[in-house]
Amino acid sequence: MDLIIRSARLPGASDELVDIAVADGRIAAIGPGLAAEGEELDAGARLVAPGFVETHIHLDKSCIVDRCEARRGDLEEAIQEVARAKKDFTAEDVYERGKRTLEKSVAHGTTHMRTQLEVDPGIGLRGLEGVVALAKDYRWAIDVEICVFPQEGLTNNPGTEELMVEALKSGATVVGAAPYTDTDPKAQIDRVFAMAREFDIDIDMHLDFGPTADELDLIYVCELSERYGRGGRTAIGHVTKLSNTSPERFEQAARRLADAGVALTVLPSTDLFLMGRDPEHGPIRGVTATHKLLHHGVNCSLSTNNVLNPFTPFGDCSLIRMANLNANICHIGAKSDVRECFNMITTRSAKLMNLDDYGLAPGKSADLVVLDSDSPERAVAELAPVLHAFKRGRRTITRPPVQIHRPD
Repeated sequence: MDLIIRSARLPGASDELVDIAVADGRIAAIGPGLAAEGEELDAGARLVAPGFVETHIHLDKSCIVDRCEARRGDLEEAIQEVARAKKDFTAEDVYERGKRTLEKSVAHGTTHMRTQLEVDPGIGLRGLEGVVALAKDYRWAIDVEICVFPQEGLTNNPGTEELMVEALKSGATVVGAAPYTDTDPKAQIDRVFAMAREFDIDIDMHLDFGPTADELDLIYVCELSERYGRGGRTAIGHVTKLSNTSPERFEQAARRLADAGVALTVLPSTDLFLMGRDPEHGPIRGVTATHKLLHHGVNCSLSTNNVLNPFTPFGDCSLIRMANLNANICHIGAKSDVRECFNMITTRSAKLMNLDDYGLAPGKSADLVVLDSDSPERAVAELAPVLHAFKRGRRTITRPPVQIHRPD
């Protein structure tokens, strides 16, 4: 064996400790007291989980907060400021800023990532060029897939569709949308579904990003998902409108998403930061309750979204922090729902991205994290640090446990 992790505690398992044997980058066996030889790591009865999965982040426009102004701090200003800044992006610049963000993600145990990437006549394909090179150079630590989308509109921004198609031929493997910035939102959604069918790829849209649920584009997305048989291959992100609607409307939307097989990613940090800015008192939180959607059969994930830019001028790329933040915002107290917060950065995220080679089972890729905790619930509640991470059986990070120096 190449590696044996001893005395591991698995998510959802009993109190029994097990060993995990790794050979040729894959999990070879899991069980108590494995009779195997190789490099050993004593997990010390700590939690060992499959690597974290980041379903929605923006590498190309991360770490630009010092290039932008933020007087109002709202969504419209963020779009305007990034549009202005990205005209000066180069592939090398995108690579270096993305590298900083990607390494933070790796340091916090992320082993898979879907990054959203903007193309339009202002930026061209320079962002794609930088991120494609970055993904290639860091494949030893993380698998990165690229979702290309039109942040500033599609039908109202001539030349954007041609660039999206070119990007899909040059490294992007998922197609996205931002219909709320388009003069014809439904037409943009139609075109994105057409591209998905043409290239036989998954869809991941920014959707229903606003304070009120008077109109929901998700209903139309569900209709198209059913019409074209895209259930399980369509995801939407944000949907902050559902955080400010009646219980009846929420349940109707949840049932519709579940029936159509449309998954949802909530971005707690960005949604909390950008929503609820208009009321003079009692602002809404703007974070949709994923745990309630799960109760209706909707697959959900939690993710980082923006890092150090006008959309979210904060962030350390810790998905455990996102799970903890989500639990706080949404008043999650039930043990089973707190555990689902952990699942929404691991197994549920992997399901959203259709990652077949993922999980804690013999034969799966050995993408693993060792957390300084003994259960998923405690890891979320206590913001447990990742002590070790492995990609295809190779250790990528080590973080020593904190040491308290007591007086003699």
